[in-house]
Amino acid sequence: MVTTLSVLVLGVGGIGHALVTGLDSGIGRVDPFRDMKNRPAHGNGMNILLVGTDGRDTITKEERHKYRLGGAPCRCTDTIMLVHISEDRERASIVSLPRDSYAEIPAHTDLTTGEKHGLHAVKLNAAYAEGGPALTVRAVEDLTRVRVDHYLEIDFRSFMKTVDAIGGVEVCTARPLKDTHSGLDLTAGTHRLDGAQALQYVRARHVDGAADLGRMQRQQRFVAALVQQAASSGVLLNPVKFRQVSTAALNSVRADRGFGTDQLLTLGKAMRSFAPASTEFVSVPVKDPSFPVKGVGSTVKWDPVKAERLFQALREDRPLAPERPRAAASAPPAKVVEVPPRQIRVQVYNGTQLDGLGSRVDSALRATGFNTTRTPLNGGKRDVKRTFVTYDPRWDRSARSLAVALPDAELRPVQGHGPTLHVTAGSGFTSVTPVRAETPRPRGAFGAVTGDEVLCR
Repeated sequence: MVTTLSVLVLGVGGIGHALVTGLDSGIGRVDPFRDMKNRPAHGNGMNILLVGTDGRDTITKEERHKYRLGGAPCRCTDTIMLVHISEDRERASIVSLPRDSYAEIPAHTDLTTGEKHGLHAVKLNAAYAEGGPALTVRAVEDLTRVRVDHYLEIDFRSFMKTVDAIGGVEVCTARPLKDTHSGLDLTAGTHRLDGAQALQYVRARHVDGAADLGRMQRQQRFVAALVQQAASSGVLLNPVKFRQVSTAALNSVRADRGFGTDQLLTLGKAMRSFAPASTEFVSVPVKDPSFPVKGVGSTVKWDPVKAERLFQALREDRPLAPERPRAAASAPPAKVVEVPPRQIRVQVYNGTQLDGLGSRVDSALRATGFNTTRTPLNGGKRDVKRTFVTYDPRWDRSARSLAVALPDAELRPVQGHGPTLHVTAGSGFTSVTPVRAETPRPRGAFGAVTGDEVLCR
């Protein structure tokens, strides 16, 4: 994904046609649209089906053990994203499709076994195992009624090579992330991941109860960070470095026959104003995350009404994320916290003789999202110098999140204190640090977030 977007914006750096001529010669070619009939109608903009496979043909036995990649591959898709580039080339809408989505695929001959199948139910990622790129495109078009214009495919090796070639990618987490299945082990904070670590990050499914849906959110954050790294590292403005990165990545990519240099250049020259805020992320609305299907297992059942509205918006080339108010869009950078501020109830007390200090603290906390009472009170002591937070140890995660907004405050646990956190402002109080949830609050009818909302600040 980042390789494609980097090439798309190369026109911004004025690198020109000469540099990219021949880059597409290393791309493996597939023909996912051959003999396809009764396809959805063309819409405005361009739709790219991006799939990440579990291909391990180029991975050594030692690397499989080191990176926790298991034994034999399932020859299926590990990640599926539908990318819509708007007609004006100023917006990219990226829709994550759960790999375990319930799908019904048409009659075909199994590419692996040679067996002839009739119409039958599968998990979406199994379409690749049974019929390769062509059946995967067909399954996605049948589910979404969105016409796929281009197809891009990467495997584990090409993913790691891209991350390493671009110098690693910065991600942040408000809590430790550990997954013994993928090998991911990150402490809370900001980390720069190399290719192998990045693969662990985007593949992790066992760090919380959200499983595959939580993994899709991490993948979205990673794509946004990868695009940001490509744009900010100077790669696009350094012809030598750009060609090195592009060659390393594109030589491991497979694409349809119609996706080449001319298409990349045309899009790149058009997308001159592209930025992280121009990228929208959304996951397909789900009705049942554990829909049982005989012979298939537990699948993810989409919400038919909400999903149709989402894909109708793509077909009509409409934005998925509502435009933010100017003030919100230009707000100062916020630090990431584990618990969303809106879920934290706060009562503010003025611990000094300074008139209005309680109201000032309450308003500042409310402005960054905390659920304050809006009725600050006078504290029992009026000579407090250092601000402190009183909280019940059962709500320690909320207390730690509040402490990020009040970095100079002291935390005081009190058994039986209850769910409301008390902030007693002292004379040393200066300001509240803006904070935001690690996963931004979805906006609009489709629960979309934009790239600038999921980047580390």
